[in-house]
Amino acid sequence: MANLTVAVLGPAGYAKDLGKKGTSTDITFYNLKKGADTITFIEPTRYPDRLAPLFYAASMADAAVIVVDQLDAVFGECLLMLRAAGVPRGFLVLRNYIAPEQVAPLLKGLGLEGYECVEDDLIVLRERLLDEASRAHADAETKETCIVPIDHFFNVRGIGTVILGTVADGTLRKHDDLRVFPTEKTALVRSIQKHDDNFDEATVGDRVGLALKNVDEEDLDRGYVLSNDPTLRYETTVTGTLDLVPVWKTPVTEGMVLHLGHWVQFLPSRVVAVEGSRVTVELEKELVFKDGSKAVVTYLEGGSLRVAGTITLE
Repeated sequence: MANLTVAVLGPAGYAKDLGKKGTSTDITFYNLKKGADTITFIEPTRYPDRLAPLFYAASMADAAVIVVDQLDAVFGECLLMLRAAGVPRGFLVLRNYIAPEQVAPLLKGLGLEGYECVEDDLIVLRERLLDEASRAHADAETKETCIVPIDHFFNVRGIGTVILGTVADGTLRKHDDLRVFPTEKTALVRSIQKHDDNFDEATVGDRVGLALKNVDEEDLDRGYVLSNDPTLRYETTVTGTLDLVPVWKTPVTEGMVLHLGHWVQFLPSRVVAVEGSRVTVELEKELVFKDGSKAVVTYLEGGSLRVAGTITLE
């Protein structure tokens, strides 16, 4: 069973005809299943008013569908976020007589020239994405450890605490004892569901619902990470190397307030030191990460240019 997670960026509700609606908050999930292959579509419901939903959708995505009604700042910001989040595959649905040659220079300038234009046909698009899903994560390595960032959590009567997330690394197994980073708590995985079916394990890319023991809803927050990986770090002060997007012109200086996004964490931080492209920032809460990870850097005061680039964490 392979799962492909797709960020759907464009007019609100476009994904409702691609899959069955699931969880909906500031991001909305739609699910599609055909045989052993599944697709999780994510729409950033409260974007562009808030940038965080766009980050969440992009950070979880294996691919993106971008519906282009006009070549405006919102379209440009979506491309910048997809670049920063490292989304490798993209499909552009061009409408209102926008031609591929009009978007090609924008894609090339951001290193997204591998994104392709497709027709606005939902049936064809679904089949194309299901074909992509059948090959998704085929090279995923089986590991003894796992990493599962939490994007939603709640209490279910008769079951207890349930979290929703996507396996970011490794292999998750039923009855695993996982630490809830950045806290000291440990949770037992009582059951694993993928698209409403029960499984004994899940691997990279799988969208999971986990029933947990020994942890309460009050102990959790979006962005917390379930893991038994001993190399995970959690820090309130981090240092790394900035890689700014090509169109970024604002100098990054001490005192600047930036938001760092990693997995489904989107945390405010303040720059406390700058030495060339190397910066140190202090965060309000612990950032959970592995050495060498890339976090998306955003500047919410940037007007129409809020996506700054990435920082490689040391």
